[in-house]
Amino acid sequence: MGSVLYLQKDARPQRGKQAGKAADSLLRPGYNCTAVAHADRFALLIDAAAYFRAFHDAALRAQRSIMVLAWDFNSRTQLHFDHQEKAKRNAPPALLGDFLNWLVRRRRGLHVNILNWDYPMVFGTDREFPPLYGFGWTPERRVHLRYDDTHPIAGCQHQKIAIVDDAIAFVGGIDLTVRRWDTPEHSADEPRRTAYDKPYPPFHDLMVAVDGEAAQQLAKIARDRWHAATGTRLKPCPPGADAWPQGLEPELRNIEVGIARTMPPKGETPALREIEKLYLDTIAAARDTLYIENQYFTSQRLAAALEKRLAERDGPEIVLVLRLLSHGWLEEHTMEVLRTKLIQRLLAADRHGRFHVYYPHTPGLAAGCCIDVHSKAMVADDRVMRIGSANLCNRSMALDSECDIVVESRGRPEVARAIAGFRDGLIAEHLGVPRESLSGAVAREGSLHAAIASFGGERTLKPLEDLKDWPEAIAELAAVADPEEPIAPNILTLERSFELEKSYQNPAWARLAVIALGFLLLAAIWRFTPLAGIVTAENTIAWAHDFGSRWWAPIVTILFYTPACFVMFPRPLITLFAVVAFGPWLGALYALIGIVFSAVVTYFVGKRMKRDTVRRLAGPKLDQIVAVLKKHGLLAMTLLRLVPLAPFAVEGIVAGAVRLKLWHLAVGTAIGMLPGTLATTVFGDQIETALSGAGSINWWVVGGVLALLGCGAVAVKRWFSHMAARIDEQPSR
Repeated sequence: MGSVLYLQKDARPQRGKQAGKAADSLLRPGYNCTAVAHADRFALLIDAAAYFRAFHDAALRAQRSIMVLAWDFNSRTQLHFDHQEKAKRNAPPALLGDFLNWLVRRRRGLHVNILNWDYPMVFGTDREFPPLYGFGWTPERRVHLRYDDTHPIAGCQHQKIAIVDDAIAFVGGIDLTVRRWDTPEHSADEPRRTAYDKPYPPFHDLMVAVDGEAAQQLAKIARDRWHAATGTRLKPCPPGADAWPQGLEPELRNIEVGIARTMPPKGETPALREIEKLYLDTIAAARDTLYIENQYFTSQRLAAALEKRLAERDGPEIVLVLRLLSHGWLEEHTMEVLRTKLIQRLLAADRHGRFHVYYPHTPGLAAGCCIDVHSKAMVADDRVMRIGSANLCNRSMALDSECDIVVESRGRPEVARAIAGFRDGLIAEHLGVPRESLSGAVAREGSLHAAIASFGGERTLKPLEDLKDWPEAIAELAAVADPEEPIAPNILTLERSFELEKSYQNPAWARLAVIALGFLLLAAIWRFTPLAGIVTAENTIAWAHDFGSRWWAPIVTILFYTPACFVMFPRPLITLFAVVAFGPWLGALYALIGIVFSAVVTYFVGKRMKRDTVRRLAGPKLDQIVAVLKKHGLLAMTLLRLVPLAPFAVEGIVAGAVRLKLWHLAVGTAIGMLPGTLATTVFGDQIETALSGAGSINWWVVGGVLALLGCGAVAVKRWFSHMAARIDEQPSR
């Protein structure tokens, strides 16, 4: 794979002095960036202590508008720890939510607009309850907190932008939230680094501040995001304001900055993949050194571009700084697995010894703890510097909304010195030495790696060497966490066409009438026949327990799911019986095994069927099912089981007909059917407890399950309704 696919002849960045002025810039508006805009002042903010203070001081100068785009926003964020300032009479509060309320109470014309990602509950551990639930922070009338749910399924609002009066903009990787604040020292025992009265590990990240036209361009991006999420348009601020903090000294003045974005497709608007193109162009343009800091490293395309440069005899030295550990078991078995595979691939391709991977280490950290490298930075030589929100992962290239800032030297010595100084400053911070010492070592050694190796302190950059040898199957499974593009539109089209077809074939009122008649018939049989004295709750439970005591009972239960899926017998009834017969844990296990086994049977049936037979069985939606399964494999199978868009057996037969990997079908079925199976298990266990007289129903458990399922249903419905609306907007082909 080449490093860049250029769609236009003039889009390829030119090299060499003969190329003239075009060689000075990689930026191509409309291709690898949104805009190139002028900034009177440009400041680098390393770590959240500097950013939070700068935002606080800029917000104090706000007259009309403060806009925030966030992956997470938390009103309990401590903006500074200046005890002298807090002791002053009528001093502004240090907590973010109180501070914003304090501002709007004192400035009648000021509005604060915060757009936060409308996250799923799995990300809610450290997050704040939305004010609409009546807990915690209550925003003032002119503080508007809204939630962005316009992203595709599995995507998110990941831009981190804050703008004051359209006059100054902060962009980078830091959200105004908890568990971010830290200083460049990253001390192991920093007492101020706490969230909810609990300490958290050292945290390293970056932001930039720009003003002038660049700030106005970023303000327009923020207003467009607000309109897309809320349907309301915000007015631009009139020019002339100056919100630049007095204590923030700019590193650069009078420069051009590039603004690059990732945006998933929406309606007739195609996806923006400027960030990926600019990453590839920057990698291709590096001459001597390429310094990279990032939270993740899982993008196959970027790895291929780096691999191509490593194969060159005179290619650049590549230094990659990552964090040592993952956040929990799930991330370790997804993003870390993918990262490990790419690092091993590049190490194998490094014939000339120019690829070096490090993690920052500081003494005194507890076991299982590391410096959390959350930054997203790339520096090519002393010519290109970029900072933003985009990780080196697939989802940041296509699925999530992202925003990066780029600065090029373009032959200006003072800008080149600033870019090289920024790179050296980051490395020096990790080593715990002055920037001047690191710059001197780089000049002396002629290599970033050799310069790093020349310092031997306890605080250092350590080579990332202990790489697990993950099986290929685990790597394929882990890829579900980092999809290369949105999958939702295809599945949504499939769902709506299937539901439309069913609605034409069987009117809703007719189906409801048949169901109601069936219930009435069963009730009459039970009421007016001897069955009422035989089929009692006690007898039913006794029969189930007697069945469960037989050695062959688990085999029969597992096998019964297969004919049930072909005749569309309700699987939850079998699962309820299994829970009563074998107990909740074994019942759930046998149920899941039976469901997966039945899926495997349908798979092999599909493999042996003729294509015409499969087409007649699946109907006009076959082509869409085939396209989704072939393109997305395991992820598509998981979503098809989570959101049943066709009968269970039909999905398995089509998967077999298109030769989907068998383990993709089995694992996708297990993951997709697990939530429903567990919910049925909980209800079955509670019903047995009540009917057997062993106790009463635990309504807290039942209520918790209902709440969890309800929240999941609402979230899925909102995702699907928004995505369906986008598909409706697309022109027919």
